Amino acid sequence: MRKLVVFLVLLAVALAVLDRVAVSGVEREIARQVEARYDLDETPTVKVHGTPFLTQAIAGRYEEIAISIGPFRRDSVRVARIDARLRGVNAELNDLLASDAKITVDEVVGTVVVAKQTIDERAPEGLKVEGTGKDTLRVTGELPVRNVPVQVSATMRLEVVPGGIRVRPTQVDVGGGLALPNAERLMSFTVPVRRLPLGLKITKVTSTAEGLAIEARATDVALKG
Repeated sequence: MRKLVVFLVLLAVALAVLDRVAVSGVEREIARQVEARYDLDETPTVKVHGTPFLTQAIAGRYEEIAISIGPFRRDSVRVARIDARLRGVNAELNDLLASDAKITVDEVVGTVVVAKQTIDERAPEGLKVEGTGKDTLRVTGELPVRNVPVQVSATMRLEVVPGGIRVRPTQVDVGGGLALPNAERLMSFTVPVRRLPLGLKITKVTSTAEGLAIEARATDVALKG
């Protein structure tokens, strides 16, 4: 009886070690695939959730995988990071190593953080940008009114538009009680956010001290094949 107990304990330990070795290998491979497919500057961090891992691997379906990506650039936009959750990853264990295999994901949800430096670069010259923690920005600074620089402050609404985020004034205060003709044209700007990894599409955006926090989502994403 004692020998059986010892055998079972050793077997459990061996299976646990095998499980962890296997999951580490899969995490490395998924990270490599994502880095190559989306031409990233750095290898992402991947974490497979759910235990035991081997049960998921045998079934060919992983319920949730977390991926952290960044920093990187897309066009002229600096992305500080992406924190994403892949739900329903479909891949047989040997498919992860086969060059012609398909790896698909039912749904991806994530947060994309656009660095504040990008917002500052896109804003009209003379304006300082601050996050509000809401779907607005606050800007202060100087703009020319009839060729005379005047102090202005404004609340800027963040709007999701095709190809990025549109920032436009909703309330403008001008020093000296002056009017600011063409405030919309003078103060509005766009932050282009395109070709995000994992097929992510913007669903919502808020401003923070760090930049823009973008909620994004995608379905039926191909990681490979």
